[in-house]
Amino acid sequence: MWFANPFKLKKQGVLGMNKRNIFYIGEHNDRKNYPLVDNKLKTKIVAKKAHINVPELFGTIEMQSQIKKLEELLKPYDGFVIKPSQGSGGKGILVIVDRKDEYFIKPSGEHITLSEIRQHVSNTLSGLYSLGGKPDVAMVEKLVEFDPIFNKYSFEGVPDIRVILYKGYPAMAMLRCSTKASDGKANLHQGAVGVGIDMATGKALYAVQNDQPITKHPDTGYDFSELAIPHWKNILKLSALCYDVTRLGYMGVDIVLDKKLGPLILEMNARPGLAIQIANQIGALKRFDAIDNESPYVDADVKVNYAIQNFGAKNEK
Repeated sequence: MWFANPFKLKKQGVLGMNKRNIFYIGEHNDRKNYPLVDNKLKTKIVAKKAHINVPELFGTIEMQSQIKKLEELLKPYDGFVIKPSQGSGGKGILVIVDRKDEYFIKPSGEHITLSEIRQHVSNTLSGLYSLGGKPDVAMVEKLVEFDPIFNKYSFEGVPDIRVILYKGYPAMAMLRCSTKASDGKANLHQGAVGVGIDMATGKALYAVQNDQPITKHPDTGYDFSELAIPHWKNILKLSALCYDVTRLGYMGVDIVLDKKLGPLILEMNARPGLAIQIANQIGALKRFDAIDNESPYVDADVKVNYAIQNFGAKNEK
């Protein structure tokens, strides 16, 4: 692996957990702004006010007594996503892609009943999936029809693009691809693949699964070297705009590509993980240090152009 010991880590400019927590999160993220990203419902509201594209919200279930209305809420839709407003790590997200008779079909092909969905929503409201076990709200969203460009690189799930922002500048990005091991979820801790992305071009650089380098998707067999993400500059701008509504100096933005609607903001994160450095085979500190020399008060287009011009693979060789 590219990281071997503490001396090499420092030389590579790798951001560690302690420095991330104390300096980048502690110093640059005002806690009063955390609810804007920790609560997905609030995230959606502030994003829409700022004209930032997000998946359509069909409705919410906020109290146990409202669960009896769930059948009526879901009736018009064959596919949808139910997620906890304050969940983390992909926990509690239920994806339904189709219906057959009285059954709802998950991406894996598993059939479940309305009664099981009601139980899932009840568990969500009770805080089973939320941060700190707090009572929660169940959100029912439109199912993202992901861009067919990703058909080769995902298994029974929607891949997403994680962009790390520092002072509003896109600093690093990766594509997270679901696998059989991750149960169709784009969560690296559950076995999804992380693909480092060239900030200048949107093309794949490296891929890792469980922190180990790979070259092909473990389930589809397709080579990641052929992957290039469309709408790349628009994706970077969409992520940079999130800084304007949250004012979080260090944050992660998760974006999906809908085949009809284009890039959509899925989530924002005030405590993004560090595995993105492994996927990109480069430390984040070098880029953060460069951004420290730039003005944080310029608009999103300027920040995006800076990232493209300075953080591309060719520029960093």
